[in-house]
This record gives sequence, structure tokens and C-alpha cells, in this order.
Amino acid sequence: MTPIEPHARWVRISHAVIGVSTLVLAFSGFVILMAHPRLYWGIAGNDLTPALIELPISRNYKHAGYTTPTPLTGNPDGPMSANRTYDIFNENGWGRSLHFLTAWFLAIPGLVYLLMGLARRHFSSWIWPTRDELSASNIRRDLAAHVRLQIPPASGGPSYGVLQKVSYALVIFVAAPLVTLTGLTLSPAVTAAFPVLLTMFGGYQSARTIHFVAFVMLMAFVLVHLMMVALSGFRRQLLGITLGGGR
Repeated sequence: MTPIEPHARWVRISHAVIGVSTLVLAFSGFVILMAHPRLYWGIAGNDLTPALIELPISRNYKHAGYTTPTPLTGNPDGPMSANRTYDIFNENGWGRSLHFLTAWFLAIPGLVYLLMGLARRHFSSWIWPTRDELSASNIRRDLAAHVRLQIPPASGGPSYGVLQKVSYALVIFVAAPLVTLTGLTLSPAVTAAFPVLLTMFGGYQSARTIHFVAFVMLMAFVLVHLMMVALSGFRRQLLGITLGGGR
């Protein structure tokens, strides 16, 4: 069997750091979402306002555990107040701290990966699909092979099909920047210095919803990515992205 083609060292290092930080972010983000499993659109949102999406992931889901809301002012259509009638799940403190700390281990290596990839033409050489690769017949052929799980053995290096290139490009240039920017928007300290982020995403709640959707896209990519790694030769792929050599 021919030796695998290794990834560049900077790709392997950034891949390892980003991979570990993504797992920690998924765990801490899920804990944060359990504390308030409701997503809104706009500037503000709470348990007493309609949710855009409500997720059944903790005892806080559709609990209806509130006393009758009362207006804070004389206007019945204005702000409301109500008391909870049960103990909620709330591990928000350490979850947020861990999430925000770990985010830097994703954002900084991710930025280094992006800059190095641009400087060394890694993206134009290996990630960005060519016009011929984006032809309808080539996409159909690659899609049919993936649906039938006809995955060729791994070379270990960056030798990608058109669907891989498109998915990597979407992750690198769309989903990852979106997760990073919306995550920064959720920090009041950051938006105090850069209020343009709130304007860009339409408020804290819109940013939180976009952050969630983009991270779900990343998690879906990770799951499919791991499945493809297993089907194309797990040991050879692992050697290529970690030690950078072997058979």
C-alpha cells in the first residue's frame, strides 16, 4: 500500500486544537441552551414572549410555571412581570464562562488557519472547486457515489471530491465566521466596544438564533465528516491528520 499523503503541519495542529475546542463548545453550549431552550428574533425575548423555536431539552421546556403576568406599567401591552412557580434548571454561570473561554481556542486557531491558507494558497489549491468540478454531471456523479457510500480509499492528504470541497468551503468561509461573529455579539462587553455587531445581526436574540443555527450546521458537518473518515479508511485518515505519515 502506498504511503499516505500527509497534511501540512500547520493544518494538522490547527485541526487538532479546533477539533477539541469544538467538542467543548458543543457541550457547554448545550448546557446554556438547557437553561433557556427558547430562541427568538429581534432585540429582546424571555419566557413571557412568543418564541421562534422552543427545544424540548430540559425541564424548562414549555413549563408554563408562572403566575399570572401583570403589567409593569399602566399599559397592558407593555412590559410584563411574573413569578416562577417551580425550580428551573439553571447551570448558566459556569456554562457561559467555559463556552466563552473555549471560543477563543476556536477563533484564534481558526483565524491562523484562514490566514495561512490564504497566504500559502491552500484554499485555491485544495478547497475551492474549479469550474469543471462544479459541472452538473460531476456533482451528480459525486452525489450518487456518496449516497451509495462508494467512498474511495483515503490518500491521507487534501485530495477532495467536489462535494467535500463545497462543504469545506461553506464551513470555512460561511458557517465558522458566522458562529464566531454572532458569538462575539452575545457578549455585552464586545458589543459595547463594537455596537455595529448588534446592528449587523438585528439584536441579541437574532444573533443568538443565528449562532445556534450556524453551530447546528457545523455539528452536522462534523458528524458527516467523521462518517466519511470511517468509510474511507479511518486509520489512514487519522495518520494523515495527526502524525502526517504512515501507511
